[in-house]
Amino acid sequence: MLTHRNLVANALQVRAWIGNLASPDGQDIVMGVLPLFHIYAMTIVMNVTIRGGGTMVLQPRFVLEDLLKGIDRERPHFLPGVPTIYMAINHAPNLSRYNLRSLKGAISGAAPLPREVQVQFEALTGAPVVEGYGLTEASPVTHCVPLSGAHRVGTIGVPVSSTEAVILDQETGSVRLGPGEPGELAIRGPQVMQGYWRRPEETANVLRDGWLLTGDIACMDADGYFSIVDRKKDMIITGGMNVYPRDVEEPLYQHPKIKEAVAVGLPDERWGEAVKVYIVLRDGQTATEQEIVDYCHARMARYKVPKYVEFRSELPKSLVGKVLRRQLIAEEQVRTISRAS
Repeated sequence: MLTHRNLVANALQVRAWIGNLASPDGQDIVMGVLPLFHIYAMTIVMNVTIRGGGTMVLQPRFVLEDLLKGIDRERPHFLPGVPTIYMAINHAPNLSRYNLRSLKGAISGAAPLPREVQVQFEALTGAPVVEGYGLTEASPVTHCVPLSGAHRVGTIGVPVSSTEAVILDQETGSVRLGPGEPGELAIRGPQVMQGYWRRPEETANVLRDGWLLTGDIACMDADGYFSIVDRKKDMIITGGMNVYPRDVEEPLYQHPKIKEAVAVGLPDERWGEAVKVYIVLRDGQTATEQEIVDYCHARMARYKVPKYVEFRSELPKSLVGKVLRRQLIAEEQVRTISRAS
């Protein structure tokens, strides 16, 4: 349940975060390629732009060529997006045909932004792409890397104005942890929801003394910058060892043949869970399962190395481009049942 106050507060918080890069006279142009019914786009694209008296350039859906033509023609200043959009731009054929230099910045949300994607986008466009963080329960923005401040690749930045954030231990959720210690991220601020509609028990599980327990594992450095380790629910436990999908995915994005990668945990009689990766190769590339496994052995601890590799032409995604990890797991469950029968 998000109140009018929650949504207005978050629009003002994001507007303040944009700071000096925002035009004071309503001249900002924002490229809207995300669906406005999603909380991320509703706040970042619509509410923030309306608050600043700016212009929204709306795309009916994400079509790479249409987006590039729109940026070239309309000269927008900001491009809110998700990692898959920036990946697509990075790998766009004939990208040099389009002028993307009007962009002052790009904001990535809804899913973790691989460092390789971030660095490549900035090199190609000249615009900083910063990672933000939020969740529907917080209207949604709680953190973002400052556009004009210390540009720390791989972090979600610092809390937006009027927002407190702490790291709590995973066992009890009551002990505050210090810099460098991973734990559950908790948020408090004017953008936090009132609760879940007619679900008091679920509300009580995530709202405690005004703090919202996000279910995400994060850590904070000595300067107050936060980094998301992974979703608590997505953590893979293999042979008694904790493996966060991002620890497997980040090195894979550095492979010259790999376009997209996602890691999940599958039930395993010996290990409890086994790591499996789904990979989309770049156009014209080929690779073998053993090649990927060997690559991982050279770059990560042995227990993190995937035991299974599956190549796909595409990955299942939501309407905002977020990889549907749970759908991949569900497909594996159907396969297991089919083999058993």
